[in-house]
Amino acid sequence: MTGTKQTIGWIGAGKMGLPICLRFAAVGHRVQVLARSSESKAKLESAGLDAKSSVADVCRNADLLFSSVSDDGALQDIACNANGVADSLAKGATYIDISTVSPEVSRKVAQRLQQVGITYLRSPVSGSTLMAEAGTLTAVVSGPQAAFESLQPIFAQFARKSFHVGDAEEARSMKLVLNSMVAATSALLAEALAVGAKGGLDISTMLNVVNQSVVASPLIAYKTDMMVKGDYKPAATLSMLQKDVDLFLKTGAAENIEMPLSSKIHDIYRKASERGLAESDFFVLVQDALQRSA
Repeated sequence: MTGTKQTIGWIGAGKMGLPICLRFAAVGHRVQVLARSSESKAKLESAGLDAKSSVADVCRNADLLFSSVSDDGALQDIACNANGVADSLAKGATYIDISTVSPEVSRKVAQRLQQVGITYLRSPVSGSTLMAEAGTLTAVVSGPQAAFESLQPIFAQFARKSFHVGDAEEARSMKLVLNSMVAATSALLAEALAVGAKGGLDISTMLNVVNQSVVASPLIAYKTDMMVKGDYKPAATLSMLQKDVDLFLKTGAAENIEMPLSSKIHDIYRKASERGLAESDFFVLVQDALQRSA
């Protein structure tokens, strides 16, 4: 089935979702996408996508359904409320959610979908909007392994690597692990570069050394040009990472895990947000630290 052209439903065609939809359409899949406004409808149709006005319409005749939404409430709403996914997607179809949400809410969605015979894959993705456009995201997937394996040609359209990590909510936990470390990288680098700047180093020199040292990382390398230019147009906003750290803290607290470092990082993000940086890229913490220490 996955080698043939399919009808793919998509809910949440934002910065990450739209590039993936376009990749599906480019190889001949029919992609029907939720459009909640006339402006959104026009944008999607001009891109060659089939705009639909409701979740039920997106689900109709879909072989596969994806969603990419902002938070727990949005996922529970589209999946479980009246005329949502559970009510509208055909029995036996597969629903793949790529959002970053809590294991707790995802578990509730799984229970509802199981009642109506819908296969549910939790597939949060790691990467940037540019990586979504290039099809080089990383997908961390949990749910039925047979469904994961049968959909490898679909995952290959947007992910360079896809990992099956368990049968239930393991992918949700893994994404929180990754994003907690991503958020920490920005906060730690901001402090480090501020100290280096006080020592007479310029940001370009520091990042050049960092990127060729033992602490080099793909994330820092990817963000280097942004930091050198001081152009923090968001790939992922500070408010998004703040939300993810908050989810991480709540998940840890539910398991009685002490998390002093993540608590401090969340406080750094909160204060930066209060200074008006919420909608800048989360690496704006570097610029903020440099300016406040000048």
